[in-house]
Amino acid sequence: MSSGPEQQKHGLKIDDTTRKLKKTEIDFMRLIEQQNLQRVQKLQRQRRNNKITALALGGSVLGIYLYSMYSVKQERFLDDFEEPLKVEVPDKQ
Repeated sequence: MSSGPEQQKHGLKIDDTTRKLKKTEIDFMRLIEQQNLQRVQKLQRQRRNNKITALALGGSVLGIYLYSMYSVKQERFLDDFEEPLKVEVPDKQ
């Protein structure tokens, strides 16, 4: 066994002896890899759906904002508004 800097750095003891894996161990490793792949695919699908939802909501908010600005810009009811004439009331002295 060699005690390299990598082994000492992490405090791991690595056994250099190699042995053949049993069929059950290989099957278990395949099962874990398959479950991990399914988990990753589920997270990627969820992330994609979250991005689509964010874009839809952001687009809706932006659309409502722009429509509001456009409709307020078109309103001209205050332009035609004539200020009432002020009537001067004589003093009662």
